[in-house]
Amino acid sequence: MLRRVVTSLKEKKNRHLAYTVAGMGALMAGGKVSGLTLFGLGLAGLEQDWREHRGFTGTWAERLEKSAAFYDGTHQDPTNRKLHRVGIPLIVGGAAGLILFPRYRPMWAASWGMFTGGWVLNFIGHGIYEKNAPAFADDPLSFMMGPLWDLKQLRGQPTGPAPAPAQAPAPEPVAVGA
Repeated sequence: MLRRVVTSLKEKKNRHLAYTVAGMGALMAGGKVSGLTLFGLGLAGLEQDWREHRGFTGTWAERLEKSAAFYDGTHQDPTNRKLHRVGIPLIVGGAAGLILFPRYRPMWAASWGMFTGGWVLNFIGHGIYEKNAPAFADDPLSFMMGPLWDLKQLRGQPTGPAPAPAQAPAPEPVAVGA
């Protein structure tokens, strides 16, 4: 088992994903600076790897548009969407609390529970209902896109690619000599 893990970490993407997960783990263990540093390093590496493998050289606006379309495409099941509408705010609020509150105190512990509970809901949504991996496994900007997607959902705005504009009706023929 250990050999498989070591072999897997030779791939840059897996190593960066491990940094990201280790950062979340460190944050949950009370390490604010180490957690944020590992998470940031992992996320930056995943984004660089994403761009290299796709030959992407566009702007940030174009990158966010691609990420939004991908995120929306990987969140089609209605139950998964509902679980995410609850889970993602728990994750964001829990992460903020883990960073802001003194570690191992009641508010920090409540934040730990929110953070963990939010991830559990998201993994249930993907594993049982959506039957796919969480979007961050293939697109690192999904860590940011999830909360933005949720806000759009709550505001009743459509997500994903914009629908094609409607065609204007053809003009009525004009009768000649009438």
